[in-house]
Formats: sequence, C-alpha cells, structure tokens
Amino acid sequence: MLFKILSASLQGIEAFPVEVELDVTNGLPHFIVVGLPDTSIRESEQRIRSALKNCGYEFPRRRIVVNLAPADRRKEGSSFDLPIALGLLAYLNLIPAESLERKLFLAELALDGRLKPVRGALIVSLLARKMNLEAMVVPAENGPEAALVEGLRVYNLESLPEVINFLRQPSSFKPCHLDLKSILSQASDEADFSEVKGQFHVKRALEVAAAGAHNVLLIGPPGAGKTMLARRLPSILPPMSWQEILEVTQIYSAAGLLRGRPAICTRPFRAPHHTITDAGLIGGGLIPRPGEISLAHHGVLFLDELPEFRRKVLEDLRQPLEDGQVVISRASMSLTFPCSFMLVAAMNPCGLAFQHVFSGEDCPESERRRYYARLSSPLLDRIDIQVEVPAVKFSEYVASAPGESSAEIRARVVKARERQLLRFRGLPIYANAQMRTKEVRRFCRLTAEGERLLEAAMKKLGLTARALDRILKVSRTIADLAGEEEIQLAHLSEAIQYRALDRFL
Repeated sequence: MLFKILSASLQGIEAFPVEVELDVTNGLPHFIVVGLPDTSIRESEQRIRSALKNCGYEFPRRRIVVNLAPADRRKEGSSFDLPIALGLLAYLNLIPAESLERKLFLAELALDGRLKPVRGALIVSLLARKMNLEAMVVPAENGPEAALVEGLRVYNLESLPEVINFLRQPSSFKPCHLDLKSILSQASDEADFSEVKGQFHVKRALEVAAAGAHNVLLIGPPGAGKTMLARRLPSILPPMSWQEILEVTQIYSAAGLLRGRPAICTRPFRAPHHTITDAGLIGGGLIPRPGEISLAHHGVLFLDELPEFRRKVLEDLRQPLEDGQVVISRASMSLTFPCSFMLVAAMNPCGLAFQHVFSGEDCPESERRRYYARLSSPLLDRIDIQVEVPAVKFSEYVASAPGESSAEIRARVVKARERQLLRFRGLPIYANAQMRTKEVRRFCRLTAEGERLLEAAMKKLGLTARALDRILKVSRTIADLAGEEEIQLAHLSEAIQYRALDRFL
C-alpha cells in the first residue's frame, strides 16, 4: 500500500519540496530509505520505532520502503521523522489518508513521541505559501518563526498523539498566531554610546561609518576601548526594515541559531575568534551552510586582532566585501549566500610583546612595518575609514557627565540615510559605501580646490585609485550628515584624515 506525505529539505537558505513516498508490502520485516538520504535520515527508523511504541502504537512488521522524491537531490536533517511516521499511522488506519493532502509536515521525533525543533522552519513556510498549501505542521518551538509568513496556516504541535488528533479533528485546533507589532517593539538590550568615556573623534568616525555603511579599522593599544566602541555600533545603525528582518531571520533559521526567537529584529553583531577557518567565516561544508559573514548580513562583522587572522581567511573577504554575496561551489551544487555587512576591524599599533607600553611614536618603525605587513594592501583599500584610538585619559575616565546617547547619534544617522535613499532612488543602492564608479563620478564631484587637496593627499600618502574612491564616498557621507548637497573642503579634509594607516605602509 502506497502513501504520500509532503515535506521539504534545505539547500543553503532555500528549501525545495520533498514528497515522502511510503510503500508497505508483505515480506520479511525490513525498513529502507532511498532518495539520497544522509546518515540522520537513515537512522530515523530507530527514532520512529521507539516513538510509536512509547505512544502506544505498533510498528508494522512488514517490508517498508521510503522514497524521498526527487531522488536525485541530496537530503539532510531529521525533519522527515514526522512525515514517515504519519505514513505508517495511515497504513495502520489510525489517521485518514486524505487528511495528509495539501499539508506539509516537518519535525524530528523524540523517543517518547515529542516533536523536536528543526532548522529552516521559516524557509519551508515560505515555500509552503508559494505552493499554495492548506496548512503546515511544525514543532511548538518552530511555530513562531514559521508563523511570520502571512497567508499560511501554521500549526505548532507538541507531540505525535497531538498531530494524530489534529488530523482526525482539524477544526478543534487553532493555527499559530503571531503579533508582529509586539515583535517589532521588543526592547533591545544593545549597549549605549553614552557609556563610553572620551574618544570623541572615534565616536565621530563611527557615526560617519554608520551613516554611509562604511567599513572601519580601529588602531589603538590594548584597553583603549576598541571592542567597547565596536559593540555599540549596531545601536546607532538605522532600525531594520521588515524585508531585512525576514532576510536575516531566514539565514539564522537555516543555521539553527534562532534559539526560540521568532525573528531577528536587531542588527546582527558577529565577532568570530581569530582562529576561525575559511569555511567558518565564508561558509561551506559538504552541504554548504552560512558562515559568519552571512550571519552578519545587514549588521556588523567585528574582527578583533585583525593581523592574527590567517592571511588566506582575510583575503577571502575581499570578494564578499565588494559584491555583498558569496558563491560557494561544490561538485553537485552551487549556492549563493547574502552577506551585505559592515566590517569593523581592530588591531594594536605594534606587534611587540608587552605592546601596552607602546603607543603612537613609541613603537619602533621597523616593528610597526613588520606587523602591518601581515595585512594586504588590497584588503586595506576596501576599508573606508581607518582611525587611531588613543588610550583614555584619566580626566576623561573620571568625568561624571554622560556622553551623547546612541539614540541621539542614530537620529542623525537616519536623516543622512534618508538623504541617500532619496538620491539613489531607482538604483540598487541604499548607502554611499555601495556606490560604484559611475555613481561616485556623478554624486561626488569636487571643486577645483578640492581636487588639488585630493591630488596632494594621493602623492603624499601613495593612495591607489580605489582608496581615492573610498575617500570620495566618505566625503559624500560627511556632507550628508551636515545636510549639504555639495562636498565642501572641510568634508574632504575630514575624510582624508580617516586614512590613518596609509602613512605607515
């Protein structure tokens, strides 16, 4: 007897439908799964057998063949436990076979019959709505994220017996409801810039970076506050739009990192350790999964102790920084992960032991150059703002007056972003940092006096053409913060001073 139940499998941050075909025939008891399953799917027999037994049902002593169609695409994960178990229950006449139609089932089974959460419920719910299905059944923990998709009835159930009751009497169950307004208005526990003592010019540089989505490099001795400042950058970035929330939540859902949250409503901040591998940062694996750069999508990627990262890992960042996406190719597939993020890096001014005694000119020039040589010029060219972070003075540390709050800074940043959105209307650009060469030539025109200043800076600092474009983009952002249509000499001068590292290379 043949039964068909609809489920889905993940491929990157997208899902594709999988038809679970279950054929139960007479013969020696045997259970086999075909259709390119991974190890966790092949082990599903033992989970399903124990779940049925512990819920008071019989596991059929028949020849059972499970086919996951389409058979030519690899499937992974434990989310097929529930649809396979339902096929067996339909064979035992415990549920009507017609109740399985036009519904999608996704859950792992615990040995006692509970439904355990799985990865990618939000992504699968988007697929179910696209397929115009009637309903979707997921574990209770996955209900809130799956219910983000409007126009689809999502039932978040606790156990296998509850699923059986639902299929027998669907009218007695209500679909999961999510209050979007309450999610968007959730209080944020972001750290605030008012807690930072001193460092006024660094705060200004981060405000400019936030206003134009520019990459930043902070250079300063240990204890100067580089990490503290970087962690507060998301608090001054513009609030996330609904489309951005969906995109980021999809990535975290695919990675299994939602941890009970219905959605990611604040800008991500990712700070991987310097021992991270290429696959961990960029993404990868036998079946590729999102890396740290994708988990930082629409947020901030913070690389502390930048020269300590392996050079190949840093070089792999160059293409994603330019394109806002990364393509990972394997023999059987090619997946694209979004990664439009702000890069914030931090490093010490010197690589010597006990380097806290060195600051600025105290570090030997030979040691400084050897330390900076760990970083490639093409990578540094892609960092728009390079700013020195000096040690905090005692008078600033003991000052009782709080600094400017993140809310005040964010208000200026939002106004600057609004000017940019108006300027780039009709273009696939939302911030100055994303301007291509033709947009730079169009929107970043200089006066004759400004051109002479830029030429002098190029000769003195040995700037590349890419570095000049970066300076013009930062100048445009500074002008936007000031509410000016034209780039003034003061805006250009401030942008040039944010190339602190160029004079050392």
